[in-house]
Amino acid sequence: MRKIIRTKRKKEIRPCHFCLKNVDPDYKSVADLQLFITTRGKIVGRKRSGVCAKHQRALGREIKRARFLALV
Repeated sequence: MRKIIRTKRKKEIRPCHFCLKNVDPDYKSVADLQLFITTRGKIVGRKRSGVCAKHQRALGREIKRARFLALV
């Protein structure tokens, strides 16, 4: 039987979307928030979105505000 050889993938390092633009997430910028929400309305995790920890916390807070105000 043949042995399966798995190759390791190098993780692509992406800089934070908000750190690049030098802005903070805002509930009024719906277009920016849409990038970090799934089609079902869930918040995308840090590993998938590539956002730093500081901005991920702020992003979650702003998405929840936008949901409450029915902007998203």
